[in-house]
Amino acid sequence: MTGTEIRRGRPARLAGAVVTGLRRATTIALLLALVPLAAGLLVVAGVLCAPFALVTREPWRPVRLLGFALLYLLVELGGLLAAAVLWGRRLPDRRHREERRAADAFAVLERLLGLLRRAAESVFRLRVEVTPAPGIASGEVAAPVLVFVRHAGVGDSFLLMQTLLGQAGLRPHIVLKRALRADPALDVLIGQVPHCFLPSLDGRDEEAIGDLAAGLGPGDALVIFPEGGNFTPRRRRRAIASLRRHGLPRRARRAERMRHVLPPRDAGAFAAISAAPTADVVFVAHTGLDVVHSARTAWTRLPLRDVVRAHWWRVPAGQIPQGDDARSEWLLAQWARVDRWVAGHAAPDATHA
Repeated sequence: MTGTEIRRGRPARLAGAVVTGLRRATTIALLLALVPLAAGLLVVAGVLCAPFALVTREPWRPVRLLGFALLYLLVELGGLLAAAVLWGRRLPDRRHREERRAADAFAVLERLLGLLRRAAESVFRLRVEVTPAPGIASGEVAAPVLVFVRHAGVGDSFLLMQTLLGQAGLRPHIVLKRALRADPALDVLIGQVPHCFLPSLDGRDEEAIGDLAAGLGPGDALVIFPEGGNFTPRRRRRAIASLRRHGLPRRARRAERMRHVLPPRDAGAFAAISAAPTADVVFVAHTGLDVVHSARTAWTRLPLRDVVRAHWWRVPAGQIPQGDDARSEWLLAQWARVDRWVAGHAAPDATHA
């Protein structure tokens, strides 16, 4: 990079720092305002629900939801305090400082997500079964992996992060929706570890994913949601219609046969595979959270009636086809396997299509 290019990049970096500072100041102020509001609403809900406890099947649903919301806000504050401590540490050189902060940020994320999971188990009756047992990083699987996950249900990305950190022993490098930067603690802590938010500001989404994958080391996992969004029946219909509009009738017909997933998008997955050609790919299918995909379904479906089940399988790097056409067919076939697994394990009353 030339001196001129460096000088031209300084205003952009300065503008980015200003935007980041304003965003974080706004979201933190909102967080501080929401804590007493949630606490007050929780007290009111408790008082109003008490008289109906004997006659209503789920009289404490508002209390459960508000209680968990308050805990989430308090966990956010704890995460921000921990991030401030990490930022204030002084280490001898920049390289060791960045490595230490990343390790500490992963440790903080593991504790916070573990706390939220235990709370969800108590408040929402969350029960999770993973087959085979989470051991992706154990024994012979010390190399970095690419993790391609079905995206369905509120909180599935957080639950996956907790499982990777706390049970599989992996450090997740995650591709996230840019909207999640509105979460102040996540915004600050994720900023300390390898990540990318999409859509990227410069429109180079695939390059951002490729750069993230290229930096993987032993014990790292790049997490991608190839569907590009949370599954809903409406999004599935729109995705199939989009395939037809783009002149892909055969792919649209195959997507129609998959009733529990959105058709995967090739670009991000291919960018990751190309940038990390020696990494194995792990596919994760899950069901149980997919019934909670909106405020209305959260009200009617929580506490959870069924176990959240997840199943993963690993494809060695040497078995991944070469060439975009072959890889596209391979990815679609793997996603059809995800669909078949979900079809065999979803709750009978779950509405998918």
